[in-house]
This record gives sequence, C-alpha cells and structure tokens, in this order.
Amino acid sequence: MTDAPLLDVENLWVRFRTRSGVFDAVRGVSFTLGKERLGIVGESGSGKSMTGRAILRLIRPPGMIEADKLEMHGEDILSAPESRMRQLRGGRVSMIMQDPKFSLNPVMTVGQQLVEALRAHEKVSRGEARRRALAMLDEVAIRDPERVYELYPHEVSGGMGQRIMIAMMLLPSPEILIADEPTSALDVSVQLQVLDIIDKLVRDRGMGLMFISHDLNLVAKFCDRIVIMYAGRIVETCKADELRNARHPYTLGLLNSVPDLEHPRERLEVLKRDPEWREAPSVSARQ
Repeated sequence: MTDAPLLDVENLWVRFRTRSGVFDAVRGVSFTLGKERLGIVGESGSGKSMTGRAILRLIRPPGMIEADKLEMHGEDILSAPESRMRQLRGGRVSMIMQDPKFSLNPVMTVGQQLVEALRAHEKVSRGEARRRALAMLDEVAIRDPERVYELYPHEVSGGMGQRIMIAMMLLPSPEILIADEPTSALDVSVQLQVLDIIDKLVRDRGMGLMFISHDLNLVAKFCDRIVIMYAGRIVETCKADELRNARHPYTLGLLNSVPDLEHPRERLEVLKRDPEWREAPSVSARQ
C-alpha cells in the first residue's frame, strides 16, 4: 500500500427507488485501494458488481449513489461533472466486464474497437493507435495479433474475447483496474492463463486491482487483501494469507461450503440465512 490510496471509498450507498419503497443494494461500504490486488467476494446479489459500477458512476436512475467520500487520488468523483467522468472512465480507471460477448460491439472489428478506446483518451494518430493496439494484443498473449485485429467479436473464442477486453481496458494505461468476475465464463485452463496475464500487467504497471469474484479460493490465492460482502455490506476484511483465521459466520460458511477433494464429505455445509447478518454493523476495509 502507498501512503496516498489510489481509491478512497467511505460510507458508500447505492439505492433504488421502487414501487414498494427504496431498496438499498450497497449499504455503507468503506475501503481503500492502493497498488495492490484487492479481492471482493460474496454470493450473487451481495453488492459486489454494484460497488464497482458505483465507483465508475455507472448507476443510472432510478438508482442513486451516496457516499461520505468517493475519491480517486484525492479527486472527488462523486460530484465531478459527467464530462470529467468520461475522461476518468477508461483513462484513469477501467473495468473488465464478466462476459466479452456483451461488452464488445458486434458490428466493429477488434482493431476498430481498440483504436477507438485509445483515441477517446489520448490524442494519437490512427497509425500510432494501430501500432499500440497490436503491441497490446501481443502483450496479452494473443497469437498473430495482425489477424485478430481484423476479426469481428463473433469470430473469436471466449478466452480470446476476454483477452481482447483486457487489452482494450489497459491501452490508455489506467491506474486502477476493476475486474468483474473476468474468468467466470471461461474453462479452468483458460482461467489460469487470463489470471496470469492480469497479474503480470498489474505488477509491471504498478496498478491497483479490484478483483470481484464469488470464488473464495481463487481470490485467496490471487489477491493481497480480501473483502467479504453480504447483503450489500462488508462483513469481514482480512489479508489473503489470514483467510483461514476468519471469524464472521458468513465467511466461515463460505469456507466450509467449498468442496475438499482430499477430505470429501457426503454433504456440503448449507449457509443458514440469519437476518441479524443483514443488520450487523458494516466493517471498514480502510487502511
């Protein structure tokens, strides 16, 4: 961690107005992110992805974002005008979505999309943008970048599509990368390749990584710190190598529900829903 965090979030709430009242999707979340790999873990609906989208201010009405502090390198991004947010998104902070099929434009070639992503944030010629795009495709371990550059999204595999998304998000050299379950749609062997690429790029560029996942074991091996979310709140935070010392019943339930091939059990533990967890005070992941 550096003295000045890349990202500082304090008491973040994401609310949606509905016919039956206001629903709180994210409830008082606080954390900081430095030049590290921060894992955000929780089941579906726990508020992980909503937190990532709120940081980029991608929550649209009837959604509302509230926070005591939402700063990137000391800059207040909660009150920043939309014109400034367009500069920050992709420029200083990028987000890799879960499935490239829904993130890549089906009527534009891979090369066109890479060039567009770069030129949206930097004043470079098309020739220079093409050169850097090809170099980035090579950096994410895509064979024959020249050929892939001319392909359309439907002509590439899921693993290659995810690598293209990583290349696109990292072309403008952001300081923060938010990866929203970037490997969940991939098979195991391709998952490891993609994780190796993300790990190398984050380390080489000195970036901060916010890695969102429901796979507790994966995050424990890949990240430096772990934040556990339940029902929109942070219920526990710890260093990755101290996960086995977790104390919150929800974290323990997640750990005990993971299959153990060396010591198989006939039945996996079922998490019992406790309404008190939802009302428990939030835990800060700030340092």
